[in-house]
Amino acid sequence: MLAYRLVRLIENHSDALAGGLLQRVQSSEFTTDYCNVPEEELKQLVYEIYRHLGEWLLGKTEFDIKERYQEIGTRRAEQHVPLSQLMWVIVLTKENLWEYLKHEAGMERPVEVFGELEMLQLLDQFFDRAIFYASVGYEKARAVEASLAR
Repeated sequence: MLAYRLVRLIENHSDALAGGLLQRVQSSEFTTDYCNVPEEELKQLVYEIYRHLGEWLLGKTEFDIKERYQEIGTRRAEQHVPLSQLMWVIVLTKENLWEYLKHEAGMERPVEVFGELEMLQLLDQFFDRAIFYASVGYEKARAVEASLAR
């Protein structure tokens, strides 16, 4: 029941959530090349994910997710957005949700539920950052490799 309520809360506030994410992307030192992505394109894409979150979590298949995110990856590559920045925006998208849920749902839930959510958030943040920084290291190594090949 809690999960259903939280998904509906997110879906009902998807426009504000998308706007908040756009601000986070624009102010992050890790997403400077997102200036190549039109604001409205990014906001609309994130809005659609937030707005249909229940569908994405329960109704979409692995294939649907693969298709959607491969399309996003291809588009960002065409816009010359580095892989690490694309990954960081995905991380920010999730963190934006967590912050919203902590603010909106934290006060009326029992301490135990909030503690479990906080633990899951900490785990997510750890692995998200590991992905981001590994991709940064990868990109740096490729850049050195490319400069040596010249």
